[in-house]
Amino acid sequence: MATASTSATAGVSPTAAQVLTVRYFAWVREKVGRADERIEVPASVATVGDLVAWLTSRGPEYAAAFGTAGVVRAALDQTHVKPAQSLAGAKEVAFFPPVTGG
Repeated sequence: MATASTSATAGVSPTAAQVLTVRYFAWVREKVGRADERIEVPASVATVGDLVAWLTSRGPEYAAAFGTAGVVRAALDQTHVKPAQSLAGAKEVAFFPPVTGG
């Protein structure tokens, strides 16, 4: 019979941190060193800005990618959003540099 501690060991805690697919594009991908990952974020990470701050604390590769505040853009479930956007209900977050034309 499964218990709450069993689900916690399976990577999903009953106080549910949110599980997100995070995708990285262009030079953000190059600096992070991967195209995407599935991560469990702490419950304290409530907005896109909180997620960026939390990712930055995960290691030097993330700090390099997100080091200049406001440069990297984000999309939640394929909709462009601002850093103050809530992560509630989101399944996917994508990070990419600003697009320039020419």
